[in-house]
Amino acid sequence: MPGFELFGEQEKKQVQEVLDTGVLMRYGFDGMRKGQWKALELEKALAKRMQVEHAQLLNSGTSALTVALASAGVGAGDEVIMPTFTFVASFESILAIGAVPILVDVDDTLTLSPDAVERAITERTKVIMPVHMCGSMADLKALKFICDTHGLLLIEDACQAIGGTFEGKPLGSYGDLGCFSFDYVKTITCGEGGAVITNHEKYKINADRFSDHGHDHMGSDRGAETHPFLGYNYRISELNAAVGLAQIERLDEFLTIQRKNYTILREALASIPEVSFRRVPAGGEESYAFLNFFLPDEASAKKVHQALGNRGVDACFYWYDNNWHYYRKWEHLTNLKSLGKLPQEIYDQLPDYSKLDFSKSDHWVGRTISCLVKLGWSETDVHERAHKMAAVIKANI
Repeated sequence: MPGFELFGEQEKKQVQEVLDTGVLMRYGFDGMRKGQWKALELEKALAKRMQVEHAQLLNSGTSALTVALASAGVGAGDEVIMPTFTFVASFESILAIGAVPILVDVDDTLTLSPDAVERAITERTKVIMPVHMCGSMADLKALKFICDTHGLLLIEDACQAIGGTFEGKPLGSYGDLGCFSFDYVKTITCGEGGAVITNHEKYKINADRFSDHGHDHMGSDRGAETHPFLGYNYRISELNAAVGLAQIERLDEFLTIQRKNYTILREALASIPEVSFRRVPAGGEESYAFLNFFLPDEASAKKVHQALGNRGVDACFYWYDNNWHYYRKWEHLTNLKSLGKLPQEIYDQLPDYSKLDFSKSDHWVGRTISCLVKLGWSETDVHERAHKMAAVIKANI
């Protein structure tokens, strides 16, 4: 990743077909389209690739999460269990519909700990939302069992892990709904975009309507459509969908490159006694978008991360000190810094995250370095990078 590294003639062709029609909006203007419906085509291609019945395109991964939750009837006061290690969009989407984000620890998968999830369930819990961070998945079998036992929804945030699988099923297809991001730095990109996938027709219909001001999309006259319920504007454009349509056809090509480059890097580090790797749950195969490894302690991880940067090894991340991805610097959530008044349920129910103990998450994330696996590297680039990474680690632990 990211897919923009390999933009080529396929993407140009799809975009040009949209420009030739002059219709950039995904709905309406039927007579001008010349048969071009890129968003619809991409939804069909995505549903086929992800082995599900339905897909709904949105304008971002954040929108996908928001629409997935709303489509499943999640609203004010409902609690959604999510991990301490994710992207801020996870809790933003929950707050956007008036629900309450309940943070719990991650384990050595760097995703939701099933034990922590079980302890966090209350009578207000409605959703468990694992986030498949950095290319690999949560322990979905255990989480699905918990959901089935307590009558909860399982909504997968697979925004960083498209192409990974669990028990032979594409990530995103295992739960009740799955969400993807197609932003500029994802394995496949629309520039900006996202999607919800599901096997539940009701959720698809709800997502389709909620994401377009509540339009029912019945008939051929947009101005005459009715509005069964309130909705908002989370639509994708035809231009963005066109880019994604070219990219989804190249997903297997991208995954093959990622796996090859990942394997070279991992093999170079595997012989270092102080290095260990995140656990991939039995039955899972990651997307190889990131190489994630643990060092013995927080101090050595910080030292190695700094040394990698000094040696010009870019795109390696130390999430423990990151503003976007780890709970420690989410002051805007902890202090509920909002431009307007939030629903009262949020003020009443949100835990005081400044006082909670997430030391189990700290144990894992504080020792983690994640290295992006790029598509555009030559074989020489990858081997040189692998050699340099191993040398830097050995010299700094």
